This record gives sequence, structure tokens and C-alpha cells, in this order.
Amino acid sequence: MIGRFALHGAEGALQVLELKGREEWALSRLLAAGDCGCTPIDTPGPRWSDYVFKLRRRGINVETITEAHNGPYAGHHARYVLRSRIERLSGGPANGAASTNEGQQAAP
Repeated sequence: MIGRFALHGAEGALQVLELKGREEWALSRLLAAGDCGCTPIDTPGPRWSDYVFKLRRRGINVETITEAHNGPYAGHHARYVLRSRIERLSGGPANGAASTNEGQQAAP
């Protein structure tokens, strides 16, 4: 599936992005998650860091927050939070994804 998104930039600049595959999937999940963001733990995907890298390369601002976790395999993981203002243009929300994100700051 190809998703069309509007990336709202500074001073009213608008860029239309056509994404497919895991880039479309990841951006849809980030939109749906809003200010809570996504982690590979709560939104499993084999290569979240790669998806975020590719979205950033397209000019999308995704914040990485490092969080600690406990348990038998204690360590840390990333939480990815969409900070760009993005709007889905066509195809409707994928799997319950929200249609916009204002990029507001939130505590993890």
C-alpha cells in the first residue's frame, strides 16, 4: 500500500510524501501513537531504527528518547516520537492511525 502524507514545514512550506512498505507502516504507527511515541517493545517491528533513519532522511523530525527497562534482560530501548506536523492525504487512516500530529512535546 502506498500512503500519501503532507509534511508541514517551517513558514507554511508543504511537502507531499508518498511512502510504501515499512516507511508507510512506521509513519502510520507514529501518527497513531501521538505524543506517547512507539517503542520496538509495544509496537514490534524488526528494524525500527532503520525506518526512523529513512523517515528522517525524508525531512521528518522523529525524536529518539532512550529509556531503561528492567527484567532478566535489563538494558535500554528507544522510544520514537513524531515531532513533525504530518497529515495523511489519501487512503484513510491505516489500522486506526490518526490523521494528523501537531508535534507537541510530551513526557515519555
